[in-house]
Amino acid sequence: MTKPLQQNSTIGIIGGGQLGRMLAMAAARLSYRTVILEPQADCPAAQVANRQIVAAYDDPAALDELAHVSAVVTYEFENVPVAAAERLAASVPVFPPPRALKVSQDRLTEKTFLNDIGVKTADFRAVGSDGDLAAGLAAFGGSGILKTRRLGYDGKGQRLFRDFADDPAGDFAAMGGVPLILEKFVPFDREISVIAARAADGAIAAFDPAENVHRHGILHSSTLPASVSPATAKAATEAAFSILEALDYVGVIGVEFFVLGDGGLLANEIAPRVHNSGHWTEAACAVSQFEQHIRAVVALPLGDARRHCDCVMENLVGDDVLRAPELLREPDLVLHLYGKAEARPGRKMGHFTRLRPT
Repeated sequence: MTKPLQQNSTIGIIGGGQLGRMLAMAAARLSYRTVILEPQADCPAAQVANRQIVAAYDDPAALDELAHVSAVVTYEFENVPVAAAERLAASVPVFPPPRALKVSQDRLTEKTFLNDIGVKTADFRAVGSDGDLAAGLAAFGGSGILKTRRLGYDGKGQRLFRDFADDPAGDFAAMGGVPLILEKFVPFDREISVIAARAADGAIAAFDPAENVHRHGILHSSTLPASVSPATAKAATEAAFSILEALDYVGVIGVEFFVLGDGGLLANEIAPRVHNSGHWTEAACAVSQFEQHIRAVVALPLGDARRHCDCVMENLVGDDVLRAPELLREPDLVLHLYGKAEARPGRKMGHFTRLRPT
């Protein structure tokens, strides 16, 4: 796509959660229509989109309909079936490209890709048996994080080992007998993430790195500015740019890093989509990550990624959403609720951003 997509054209979005919701809202502000492909009726994204196709993500007829009504297709989560993205790409532009899904959906493939382009990660080993696990733990001094190679998120599909204190026997079967990866435990100082974007013409932009805190495997808060040196922030941004270039990427990407005691970085994972740790941008920047993504996929110029405020974004998880009335009494606070009908433990119901004018 070389020319900007005509206004009132339709953008297809695979996935109907809160990220799809915020993408649809950003698209509407730029005068684009959206159609959501999502099996759950009345999903959060459908509440603000023009139309929903209620079907499975890999339903051939639904995919063909989505391609027929859309001028471009994007997605809000990284576990979209690659075959579905490739089927769509045969008849309509799909951004980010299907290759980004292939790389990010398998942690072994992802880390190998990162190392191959010069982005460092923690050491890792493929695990296909209890024997592989035992050998990996021996190589890593008895400590490591065992993860499913595919489909894990928000701390799911993970098992922590420390200093030979845990017997790994039977853990391969206990994790479902699926391909696993053992990652060496890294004593890091903090976690940061970079939200970056690349346009079809090769233009790139990045928001400032956010410092992230997780609770129970779920992102709790993102703070700007992050407590890192300018050199570390620059290195993280440059690593994100190298990933975008290597994938010939179009759209927004989230890249998570561990910051070591000496300021060095190890990439943890990439997310080929808008990212929870970038939600602060809707309150602290003139152009949010969601608008930036829409701009990229419709071939509009990327926006200025500078922030006008320091800020702290916090997720509202489960019954935290009941805090909404009290939060709305605070000055300099932006609240966003996701329209989910039921609050469940571990379910993201919304987020808020406290602004600190600089």
